[in-house]
Amino acid sequence: MENVHLAPEEEEDDLYTGYNDYNPTFDSDDLHNDVAFQQAVRTSHGRRPLMTAKYPGTAIGGRPIGTAFGSRMPIGTAMGRPMTGAVQDGAARPMTAVRAAGYSSSLAKGSLFDPLGQSKGPAPPLETKNVDTPEEKIKIMEKKVNDLIEESCLAHARGDLQLSLEKAKEAGRKERGLVRQREQTGTADHINLDLTYSVLFNLANQYGNNDMYTEALNTYQVIVKNKMFNNAGRLKVNMANIYFKQKNYTKAIKFYRMALDQISNAHNAMRIKIMQNIGVVFTHMGQYSDAITSFEYIMSESPNIKTGFNLILCYYAIGDREKMKKAFQKLICVPLGIDDEDKYIPPNDDPHSNMVIEAIKNDKLHQMERERKALAEKYIMTSAKLIAPAIESSFAAGFDWCVEMVKGSQYVELANDLEINKAITYLRQRDFKQAVETLKMFEKKDSRVKSAAATNLSFLYFLEKDFDQADRYAELAMSADRYNPAALINKGNTVFVKEDYEKAAEFYKEALRNDSSCTEALYNLGLTYKRLGRLEEALDCFHKLHAILRNSAQVMYQLASLYEMLEDPHQAIEWLMQLTSVTPTDAQVLAKLGDLYDNEGDKSQAFQYYYESYRYFPSNISVIEWLGAYYIDTQFCEKAIQYFERATLIQPTQVKWQLMVASCYRRSGNYQKALETYKDIHRKFPENVECLRFLVRLCTDMGLKEVQEYATKLKKVEKMKEIKEQRVRSGRESSARSRREGSAGSENTSNLTPTPPKPTGSSSSPINTPPLRTSASRSEAKYSPVLEQGRDSGQSSHGTSAKGERLSVKLKTLPGSNEPYEASTQEIDASYVDPLGPQMQRPKTAARKRNEEDEFADEELGDDLLPE
Repeated sequence: MENVHLAPEEEEDDLYTGYNDYNPTFDSDDLHNDVAFQQAVRTSHGRRPLMTAKYPGTAIGGRPIGTAFGSRMPIGTAMGRPMTGAVQDGAARPMTAVRAAGYSSSLAKGSLFDPLGQSKGPAPPLETKNVDTPEEKIKIMEKKVNDLIEESCLAHARGDLQLSLEKAKEAGRKERGLVRQREQTGTADHINLDLTYSVLFNLANQYGNNDMYTEALNTYQVIVKNKMFNNAGRLKVNMANIYFKQKNYTKAIKFYRMALDQISNAHNAMRIKIMQNIGVVFTHMGQYSDAITSFEYIMSESPNIKTGFNLILCYYAIGDREKMKKAFQKLICVPLGIDDEDKYIPPNDDPHSNMVIEAIKNDKLHQMERERKALAEKYIMTSAKLIAPAIESSFAAGFDWCVEMVKGSQYVELANDLEINKAITYLRQRDFKQAVETLKMFEKKDSRVKSAAATNLSFLYFLEKDFDQADRYAELAMSADRYNPAALINKGNTVFVKEDYEKAAEFYKEALRNDSSCTEALYNLGLTYKRLGRLEEALDCFHKLHAILRNSAQVMYQLASLYEMLEDPHQAIEWLMQLTSVTPTDAQVLAKLGDLYDNEGDKSQAFQYYYESYRYFPSNISVIEWLGAYYIDTQFCEKAIQYFERATLIQPTQVKWQLMVASCYRRSGNYQKALETYKDIHRKFPENVECLRFLVRLCTDMGLKEVQEYATKLKKVEKMKEIKEQRVRSGRESSARSRREGSAGSENTSNLTPTPPKPTGSSSSPINTPPLRTSASRSEAKYSPVLEQGRDSGQSSHGTSAKGERLSVKLKTLPGSNEPYEASTQEIDASYVDPLGPQMQRPKTAARKRNEEDEFADEELGDDLLPE
């Protein structure tokens, strides 16, 4: 510590001290005031006098020679050349071999040291082009024309055909103005022919796209006839296409052949396409032999899938079996020019290769390859289904031949699909046994085919209501492929019919997890929630389904039904109105709209929709009944007659409709027609009490002699009715007595277990199951028959009960076929005068007052048929 010394506390030094200190020698601010410096500048040390020959042309010259003191003397040499160091034109001449020529360390008089030339100022601005020149104007106009052509093409790519045509026309106008300007300036030789060709070609194309075929043909003619355009003859193909659209096939063939003659053999691909077009035109003309010639040439030179398919169609049209077989063999041998799928299987050991394969697995090229392969499979499957019934004595033998051919080609996997198509063909022929046997052959195949076949089998058994077999094959399809949504849907359907709705919902949800776009699963899930009473969840399912299937009538109907069950009639009406825009002739939907408006109290709208429903389907009894009641309510009984007569034709054994016709005649005052109608009813139904009562009333009112005869018949019928009711009553009493005795005897039997009573409100009758969307294999969707619609399932028990209550209120006086039409046990008063109300004005007598007091509770038929 003795060697350690503490520094005394002093003020801290400034960190920035000394930075501004510099050597005063380099201070140039006061050089102008420095006398010694200025004196040195004025001496020979600061500036050397310039020595130039000011007076050339003399021997002596009088040329100034610089001295040490800077004075100039006109002294020359004997030879007249300047001395060493003499100055010429203000610059000192360098000494020989001392410094480079042209370099001088001395400054010219009045000049400053400026090696970078900064004293001259900034560079002058670039010289602007003169746009007023004719050539510049022409260039600007050409650029505008090119821009318009580009805008026209872009508008066509966006689908705005009208805008593309307008831009093409504007480009044509500007191009013609450009040509006139060239001619005016005398530069017609420099007209841009490529620009003219582009404008006309684009204009003709846009005319064709807008279906203005005449204008398009005229524009193409302008191009074709101009010999200055190279390869303009190819545009005759476009002209032939327009003639084909106009169905002028003869001219189309002519122009195709003209274009073919103008194209050299070097462009073989284009010649093949033109030949294919010629063959298609011959097919439309029905000249199959000429079409076959074109297609066979193509298949021999450059075979492709479309041409092979067209060739099969032509052979099928002329009925040549052997040629059909040969063409099918050619079709399945056409090379597709795509890589094997194994190329896209990544190896496990090379991460770099895995990354490359992952990048190209779903690129544009691979997508194009998949599309080409799918198109080829579609054409082969269609060809096989077309020719199978024609090439052999039976379609089964034809399918077997096609399967054998396909198994030996590059499309081996299509053989199983053809077998399933064979089963579907059996289904179309209603041969279910053969279809089932064909599908059962796939039980030992690989998992994909087994799942597809089992799915179709489950579908078939479900349609036949063999739910146990449907459940068995649905399980088999699920075990073969658990991710098959169609198998899960079929399994859910079999559980649904057993009324296990919660389990069915789970299968539908699993199908949706495997395939979120499976509309059948979503539809059935909505029906399941509806059956469970979870209406909000059902509504959510059908809203999602509506977003996928915008024009599905079934989905809209289910949404309307759910809103009706949720007691939101306005939303129900809104969805039904949307439904009528999709299916405007659906009588059931129109009747439902009328029912909803009737519930809302809007009779006029209800009448409109009920009447429209009657127009499209005049056999709906409920609609006929409502319309008849509406006309009775509005005092137009004559118009109600036609509806009840229609109901009589539909249900001739129901006496109530004929009684309603007679009642309408009575209401309208046509008593004679009413009497004839009642007599006709009595002949058909001689034991009908109501008909006899009204016959007695009308005969009494009209003073006819038959009144006593009908009164006697009425008493006999009523007596028989009373005897029948007594017998029924006594039979009921005896049966009740026997049941009581049996229950008393059962109390003495101790070895029997009493049966518990059924809970109140329970029903042993099965619930009516709505038709489900039964799904066949989605991977083999083309094999599935048409699925059953779910329209009727939308009529819920809630809506039916509400309508039933309304109808029971409206029809409380209308009995069934075996019930009395009007319940009354009063005696008939012989002094009865007029049961038809105040149609005929007469003074009320005491007898008439008594008749009105003793009148039946429901005197006039149809009074309770009025709509609510």
